[in-house]
Amino acid sequence: MLGEIFYWIFNMSIAATICMIPVLLIRLFKKIPRRIFIWLWLVPFVRMCIPVGISSKYGIMALLSKVTTKTVTIVQIGDDSALTMMNHVMGANSYFPITYKVNLLEDLFNIASVVWLIVALAAILTLTIIYFITLGEMKDAQKLKDNIYISDKNKTPAVYGIIKPKIILPTEYDTNRLNFILMHEKAHLKRKDNFIRLLAYIVVCVHWFNPFAWLLLKMLYSDIELACDETVLSKCNETERKEYAYTLLSTAEKTNIFAASFGGSKIRIRIENILSYKKISYFSIAAFSALIIAICYVLLTNAS
Repeated sequence: MLGEIFYWIFNMSIAATICMIPVLLIRLFKKIPRRIFIWLWLVPFVRMCIPVGISSKYGIMALLSKVTTKTVTIVQIGDDSALTMMNHVMGANSYFPITYKVNLLEDLFNIASVVWLIVALAAILTLTIIYFITLGEMKDAQKLKDNIYISDKNKTPAVYGIIKPKIILPTEYDTNRLNFILMHEKAHLKRKDNFIRLLAYIVVCVHWFNPFAWLLLKMLYSDIELACDETVLSKCNETERKEYAYTLLSTAEKTNIFAASFGGSKIRIRIENILSYKKISYFSIAAFSALIIAICYVLLTNAS
């Protein structure tokens, strides 16, 4: 049973990697706002979480199914549509339960599934330990006002926590630039970024064997910060944007799974995006959104 589960997990990971490649290429197109583009990262994550999908003749999987993969139909919805699973490994003759083409494959997946489960559970356990350590750091913080706290353990402002997140500032913070810091952290709160980061990390723990999954996590974390910067910049004039960039430069980099920090991600890239930022029209937002939806359709649908 465990071997069969890992068989489909492995297939889902391959599908996610296939979908990730065009997303990475589209990411090079800098004109797409990160606030909109970040929705494209949902595609590989959905592929890693959901084994089934609606069939379509116009998806990337339909193209690949002609040469390198097989479609397993779960439920036939209509003449031209079905609920299907993509079988990229193509190592079985039949499914539910799986009967492998050769016994060696069955033994291989049974052994690999045990290793997969042990490492995945270890990674999730590590995540849990880090969470409780983070809670300990939050308890030592002194309340400044509302949900804003001060802690001598922090080197850079950050949002801590998932259920009741708090903005925690370092003891020595610049009061003159506090407004920009709070705007950034409140944007994280509004966007539920800590919760998204946690879910993404758990998904990657399940797919730990796939190096592209870790790359995906890194890219997502980076784009979360860029999207948050854009949210702040949309409310600033040119002078304020320069001051925001200077505020970012004065912070130290720090990463934490449960903390969306003001100085997180690569500072140089964020500074470049801040200084080159231009507000876009509602028409452009609508056009980019339509493009993202179309790309999601192409990448998320399965072969017929």
